[in-house]
Amino acid sequence: MHLDLVTVIVADYDRAIAFFTDVLGFELVADDPSTTNDGRPKRWVEVRPPGGGTGLLLAQADGADQVAAVGRQMAGRVGFFLRVEDFDTTYERMVTAGVEFVGQVRHEPYGSVVVFRDCEGNRWDLLGPAPS
Repeated sequence: MHLDLVTVIVADYDRAIAFFTDVLGFELVADDPSTTNDGRPKRWVEVRPPGGGTGLLLAQADGADQVAAVGRQMAGRVGFFLRVEDFDTTYERMVTAGVEFVGQVRHEPYGSVVVFRDCEGNRWDLLGPAPS
């Protein structure tokens, strides 16, 4: 058993795809036409980190409740954790891409960490390996 997908509510499919693929380096796994439960058109958009693992279903907000949740899925807390092998290179690439970081890089027993916001404002931890 494994956790296959987690939904991230987004304002715009294409902007979110660009952020997750071009900035974070995820792979676009699916971008297929679909329909809502009541028959309206939508897209099924899946991105995953390279090599697999839990993916993100990018779901464009539909209705006032979902629009209100964009960027606040975790009520302002860090809700997503991106672990990378090369923290410094990834961090510098994200800085160059204009990613918004919240606070400074910290070096903890579990590895280097810094909080960043995705394209919608959700908070993530960028995590590097634990020191050897």
